[in-house]
Amino acid sequence: MHHLSELIIDLALILGAAGVTTLIFRRLKQPVVLGYILAGLLVGPNFSLFPTISDIEGVKIWAEIGVIFLLFSLGLEFSFKKLAQVGGSAGITGGWEITIMMGLGYLAGTLLGWPFMDRVFLGGIIAISSTTIIFRAFDELGLKTRQFTGLVMGILVVEDLVAIILLVLLSTLALTKSFAGTEMLFAILKLVFFLSLWFLSGVFLLPTLLKKASKLLSNETLLIGAIALCLGMVVLADRAGFSAALGAFMMGSILSETLYGEKIEHLITPVKDLFGAIFFVSVGMLINPALLVQYAGPVLLLTVLVIAGKLFNVTIGALIAGKPLRQAVQAGASMTQIGEFSFIIATLGVSLKVTGDYLYPIAVGVSVITTFTTPYLIRLADPLSFYLIKTLPKSWIVSLNNYSAGTQTIKSESEWKIVTQAYGKLVLTNSVIIIALILLSRYYLQPFFHSLFAQKWLAEVLAALVTMGAMAPFIWALMAKKLHRIAYRTLWLDSKYNHGPLVTLEVVRNLLGIAFVSVLLWQFFPLFASLVGTALVMVIVFVVFKKRLDKFYHRIEDRFISNLNEKENNQPQQRSLTPWDAHLSRIKVGTTGSFLGETLESLRWRERFGINIAFIERGNRLIYAPSRLEKLYPYDEIGVIGTDIQLQKFTQKVEAKQEEETLPVDGMVEQISLEKLVVDENNGLRGQTIRESGIREKTKGLVVGIERGSERKLNPSSDTVFEWADVVWLVGDKHRIRLLNQQNINGKD
Repeated sequence: MHHLSELIIDLALILGAAGVTTLIFRRLKQPVVLGYILAGLLVGPNFSLFPTISDIEGVKIWAEIGVIFLLFSLGLEFSFKKLAQVGGSAGITGGWEITIMMGLGYLAGTLLGWPFMDRVFLGGIIAISSTTIIFRAFDELGLKTRQFTGLVMGILVVEDLVAIILLVLLSTLALTKSFAGTEMLFAILKLVFFLSLWFLSGVFLLPTLLKKASKLLSNETLLIGAIALCLGMVVLADRAGFSAALGAFMMGSILSETLYGEKIEHLITPVKDLFGAIFFVSVGMLINPALLVQYAGPVLLLTVLVIAGKLFNVTIGALIAGKPLRQAVQAGASMTQIGEFSFIIATLGVSLKVTGDYLYPIAVGVSVITTFTTPYLIRLADPLSFYLIKTLPKSWIVSLNNYSAGTQTIKSESEWKIVTQAYGKLVLTNSVIIIALILLSRYYLQPFFHSLFAQKWLAEVLAALVTMGAMAPFIWALMAKKLHRIAYRTLWLDSKYNHGPLVTLEVVRNLLGIAFVSVLLWQFFPLFASLVGTALVMVIVFVVFKKRLDKFYHRIEDRFISNLNEKENNQPQQRSLTPWDAHLSRIKVGTTGSFLGETLESLRWRERFGINIAFIERGNRLIYAPSRLEKLYPYDEIGVIGTDIQLQKFTQKVEAKQEEETLPVDGMVEQISLEKLVVDENNGLRGQTIRESGIREKTKGLVVGIERGSERKLNPSSDTVFEWADVVWLVGDKHRIRLLNQQNINGKD
């Protein structure tokens, strides 16, 4: 009789227990993650009442796969462009909160008398909130359209990236057992280099590959291809000395930049749920109830620290970033828990055998308690903010409001900022590519040519020529590409004191290019020969092939930029009408309702709900600033401007209960954006009504708000007259609005 593998029996036990606990926790309206942890405890080696799994090592392998798919899914939700788009508010708030919480964790570990490594890992464990728990809480409480949720999502993006960096740094720290400056600096530089290289190469190659194969991509092939890319990057990250989690996260973030990112995220969800369940069950298996009882005091202490620390520090960070008090408190109350990344960090400490046995169950205990308290704290956010507004001195509230409004004013970028940012991006991107080519030549190309040719000198020359040919476009760009000529010329002509710094920038980047060429040739030839070769290369690059290299590099750059902006150019942008409570939200129209087929004029939604329809997306067609005669149909996606309360009431009326599964369309859709400008002498709007100004025709958009001193008009009528220094909010064609806004800033017609 065939013997059934112990692993299959264990999986049947694990998934059976997880299925039962999932039903119970669904019934109790609690996160199923807690059910998985409980299932792991029940079938684990520390609980003997139920059958126990036998192949612990096999389950650990499945759990590792679960971590890979969890991080891959988080990467699909992340994207590096999203990090840049969350703005300074999320960056400042997240940076402040993470720094303070890590410090508090280390201090708490010190007070508890824990060893150094336990203190360090504890700081990382309590610093990262749970994306899964927060998403689920927002969904169950119907808060997805509230304005503060945008800030919370931005902070979570920052935390996800910091958590990945922490995994790398904590691994390095665990191996060195101390904060050795050289090792940590090398680890950080290595991480930055490989992240940049993978991002640049991934964005350049993958969108183009998916576009060419679009006709062959069924759901099955897209899923298999995405998993293959994920596991391939996992292997590559492992070979580079990083964790599997980093590789999975990186590939997810690259794929999220493509048109198929959302579709892949949808397809991978069942796979992630399956292996994620096994991972969280394995988390529960490591819990020792005896240790949990023994360390009940630290669990309660750290629970209070997480709730109070995150509530206070996220609120303070948001206030520093310029958010109103109410939004700051709402964001702080939403992030008062720890979750999946905390488990992964705790698992890392266990696997590396650098933390005590007590740290893991303590982390799980804190996570369980804070998961239960999160929905209640979110509900208490509004009463708490109103209490603070009534209790705090009025002068404080006025100062906070003025500070918040002041951070939202329009500021033009200085020419120096534009020039230095351009130089920084150019030097970083091209240096990463050049270094990668040098390393590939050193460790792969050179040995390959040596294996082909018996003459060493011939192999060396061929390897050098091939590498230099690949490097040439990037060497040219690093040393000679013109950047922001208008800003550069303005600085040069503005003051003679700008000449020195500008010349220094040019000298530095040229010296850097010469250094790269010299380093490459030095690894093949003697010093004198490499210097002569460097001079010869400079002549070839700047005299013989200058135009060809210029043209070739710009082709590469144009493809990269096109791929990078592909997803953004195919969907409308959402942005807050800060510092108001009004903002732009996307809502999918349901399949039932008396409003279907009716004109916007007859529906009178603006009068009934106080909202304004900014755009209608119908398949691959985008109707911006729809007329009053436009009708709505099932599965339309509409962009709606309104306050939290208005949107909540309106969403209940029209939102679809289920979303239709569709592949991304190939057609280009004009980009919708929410922008603002100031009425002054340059744009000629002063004294004209909205209708007379022709601003709708100029921008292909709608005026959805006007700030006039302390007065704010949401969805003003077309007879409203523009006055001096009005801050006008428009939603419509991004490029037209920004062109008009740029004219406003620079004083150009």
